[in-house]
Amino acid sequence: MKIKSYYLPLAIISFIFFAFGFILWLNGILIPYFKIFMELTNSQASLVVFAFYIAFFVMAIPSAWILKRTGYKKGLVLGLAIMASGAFIFIPAAYTRTYGIFLTGLFIIGAGLTLVQTAANPYVAIIGPIDSTARRVGFLGLANKTAGILSILVLSSIFLVDADDIIAKASVVTPQEKTDIFNLYAMKIVNPYILITSVLVLLAVLVYFSNLPEINEEKLPSGETDGEIKPRKSIFHFPWLILGVITMFFASSCEVIPIDGIILYSRSLGLSIEESRHLPIYTLIVMLIGYFTSIILIPKYLSQNKLLLLCSILGISLSLGAYFSSGITSVYFLILTGFDTAMFWGTIWGLSLRGLGKFTKIGGAMLLMGVIGGAVSPVIFGKLLDYNTHFPQNALLILIPFYLVLFTFSAWGYKLDNWKYIFPRN
Repeated sequence: MKIKSYYLPLAIISFIFFAFGFILWLNGILIPYFKIFMELTNSQASLVVFAFYIAFFVMAIPSAWILKRTGYKKGLVLGLAIMASGAFIFIPAAYTRTYGIFLTGLFIIGAGLTLVQTAANPYVAIIGPIDSTARRVGFLGLANKTAGILSILVLSSIFLVDADDIIAKASVVTPQEKTDIFNLYAMKIVNPYILITSVLVLLAVLVYFSNLPEINEEKLPSGETDGEIKPRKSIFHFPWLILGVITMFFASSCEVIPIDGIILYSRSLGLSIEESRHLPIYTLIVMLIGYFTSIILIPKYLSQNKLLLLCSILGISLSLGAYFSSGITSVYFLILTGFDTAMFWGTIWGLSLRGLGKFTKIGGAMLLMGVIGGAVSPVIFGKLLDYNTHFPQNALLILIPFYLVLFTFSAWGYKLDNWKYIFPRN
């Protein structure tokens, strides 16, 4: 069941994506920020991303259960309210300078965002033609990444602008003076997160009173692929969805590392924080170009699977370029991978959710569980940077098998409609 016009709902969802994009892509700034005043290793600092994205895995299925009872609109409101509560926790965390409380706040923000995403992504997929899902998601990506650029531009100038001086000063003072310096430095986060909390609450109120239409997936056909309807009784009877979930794990890994891990990587190559703090912005700008490209190409010039196939090949090439180069050139190659990763989300959602019918909510939740790749891979990446201090480029090699999984899904996995082709019965 498609609504008569999806422009208004798409505009509302895009505005929501803009709001949470302001928070989502701050992790790349929070990692070096926490690393300084918490005196963390690369892998410890990467727990910022782990705490955030692990919520997607833990809360995805409960979010689908919640949405069955609330519907899409109320689910979005509840998700925004949960995100606001997580952002508020940053305030006591700053006063106590307790890393565990910060991580708890990040997990709660991630939990709220999971509910928002569980509602928003399937909603956008089914309000229009399934073969142009990636195009609509492209608009969401533009809003999300534009907000990320603004948030990093503004808040990096608050959190990291004098970071090199603080590190140098803390290294030559007494332990008590160092504690005082870091306590004061931690307070920089208070006012921004008071504002973020207030904006999320206001947005929840605005969505609650908006005219966002509801959709009943019970009236959608289940098992429709390429025009043929094959009724299915279980979510596990959709092989292309299950393979899509696995693919999403590796796609989120490829997306997060060039943003949230770029500062740690550049620091491992010898760049200062002042030189590195704007690098996530460059990745997001490249991703914006990727989203514009997907809007233009899909579905008029390229199908979703062909675009995903080309992007996976491009990702492998750029990753190898980063590995075989050095210094800022290697960093730029890693940044350029943002172009292909921008087109992963929409294409995988479009290829995985087609024909799910009444299973759309649970299918969307399972895809979000795949985002746990964004929690695990940055920690592994940080650990590899800790172990490869003489040649940090070795850490980039984990991207190659990730892209190969994406290549496999785009080549044949998306069209697998029966498990017997993988597990034939004698």
